[in-house]
Amino acid sequence: MNTDLSPEATEFGREVLRALEAAGGDALVQQAEADPDRRQTVAAALADLGVWELDPRGDGDELEAAAAVARSCGSWAVPYPVAERLARPPDADGLVLVDEARPQAAVAGLGLRWAAVTLDGRRGPAVPREATAPPRTTAFVTGLDLGPLDDGGAGDRAGEVALALALPCWTLLGMLDRALALTREHVLRRTQFGRPLAALQGVQFQVADAEVERAGVEVLARYALWSIATGRPEAVADALALRSAAIDAADVVFRVAHQLHGASGFCDETQVSWLSRYSLPLRRLPFGPTATRERLTRALGRRGLPGPYGAAAALGGVR
Repeated sequence: MNTDLSPEATEFGREVLRALEAAGGDALVQQAEADPDRRQTVAAALADLGVWELDPRGDGDELEAAAAVARSCGSWAVPYPVAERLARPPDADGLVLVDEARPQAAVAGLGLRWAAVTLDGRRGPAVPREATAPPRTTAFVTGLDLGPLDDGGAGDRAGEVALALALPCWTLLGMLDRALALTREHVLRRTQFGRPLAALQGVQFQVADAEVERAGVEVLARYALWSIATGRPEAVADALALRSAAIDAADVVFRVAHQLHGASGFCDETQVSWLSRYSLPLRRLPFGPTATRERLTRALGRRGLPGPYGAAAALGGVR
C-alpha cells in the first residue's frame, strides 16, 4: 500500500496554488462576497491549467491530481465548488452528496448542471434554488430541488459516493494547512512580556495539538484516496472515517487559531476569519459530526473500522 501522492500530482497542486495566488489569492473570497460573479475568475484560472479535464473516476493518477487541486483551493478558501465539480458524473457539471431530508450545497448562482447522490448511492438531478440571503451569511449555501433519484440499476455507486465524500475533505485539509501556517506565523511575530508568543509553553502545546489533528487527517485523506483508487469495498467507510476525523480536526485547529490570534482572529482583516467561515459548509453539509459518526457506525456494523488505524494495522497487517 502506497498512500503518497505522486510527484506529478504534488507539483500540479503547487501550480494551482501559484495560479490562484496570481489570480487574487486571499482576495478571491473577499471579492466573491462583494460580487458573486467574480467566482468565474477561479473557474477560468483552473481552466487555463486544464483542471476541468481531469477524470478522477477513470484514472488513479488523475484522482491524486484532483485531490491535490482541491487541497490547494482550500488553502485560499476559494469560494467555488472545485471538489464537487471534479467529482462530476458524465451527465452533469458537478456532483454533491446530500442528505435527502434537507438537500443543500454551496453551489448558489453558478448556472451549472448539478447531480446529487445520497449516501446509499441513489443519484438524480439537482437544481439550486435562488439565494435568499447574501453570501456573507450563507457562504453560497442554498437549498436544492431534487429530481427523481435512481439506484443505478446493476451499477455499483460506492466508488462515486466515496469520491463525493473524500474530495471535499481534501479542500478542508487545505484550509487546515493554511490556518495552522498563519497561526505559526502569528505566534512567531507577536510578542508578549518581551518574547514571542511561540516561546510560551502553553502556546507550543496548543499548536502541537492542532498539528497532530491536521497530520492525522492528512494520513486518512491519503488512505481514503488509495481505497477509492483500488476499488476497495470499504471505500465508503474509509471516506466516512476521513470526514469524521476532518470535522473533529477542524474544530481543534480553528479553535486554536482563533484563540492564538485573539480578537483579530474573528475580524475579516485576518484571513483566519475567512478560512473559518468558509469551512463551515464543508463541516456541516451534508451532515455534521454526530450524524457522520452515526452513519460511519451504521456502515461498519460489527466489523470494526478499516484503514491505517484499524485492528489489522495495529497487529502489523497493513504495510
